Amino acid sequence: MRWNKVLAQLSVCASVLLVPFAAHAASEDDPWESINRPIFTFNDTIDTYALKPLAQGYQFVTPQFVQDGVHNFFRNIGDVGNFANDVLQLKPKAAGVDTARLLLNTTFGVLGFIDVGTKMGLQRNDEDFGQTLGHWGVGSGPYVMLPLLGPSTLRDAPSLYVDSFTQPYRYMNDIDWRNSTFGLNIVDTRASLLSTEKLISGDKYTFIRNAYLQNREFKVKDGKVVDDF
Repeated sequence: MRWNKVLAQLSVCASVLLVPFAAHAASEDDPWESINRPIFTFNDTIDTYALKPLAQGYQFVTPQFVQDGVHNFFRNIGDVGNFANDVLQLKPKAAGVDTARLLLNTTFGVLGFIDVGTKMGLQRNDEDFGQTLGHWGVGSGPYVMLPLLGPSTLRDAPSLYVDSFTQPYRYMNDIDWRNSTFGLNIVDTRASLLSTEKLISGDKYTFIRNAYLQNREFKVKDGKVVDDF
């Protein structure tokens, strides 16, 4: 299991439940459902008995201001990837904003623990290589549930490898430090999802699939999604 891929996918999942989602079935986008569902059950079991309790414990013992600082720190790291994909999508304004955020938060924000950029009105862009491919016309392809990594598509899954080059873990030589930092990122990301779980209704697999696909379309089109209804 590659922890950098887990981080990338969890970062996607963190945003899935925070946008409008389609309530109708999306079976035409999920031809591999018979394979995806058992993998989802496996992932959900791992989450229920390992990741979720760990995240709950972290939230319980960690002061809120520390949680906020840790979360901001990892978001600051993510701005490197945002900038790279801004450039690949030929979005100079967004690239400028993410560059300014990265510089301000890393310096005046003490390595990103304080989100100075947002306080100054510089709103964070959320980009990845899957969105870059979509921006240039590459279709999402079938829905895929990846073991341990979560929901994805045939387009987005390989993109996780490309995105890993914009993350620091690949370049950290100290294995203990690398794993500890990445593990904290995983726990922080999972903890940020705890309050959103109450939004899930009906069949959990279907809900997450529809939310993921709708969210990815929303992001690829920068919020300009055509209403089919």
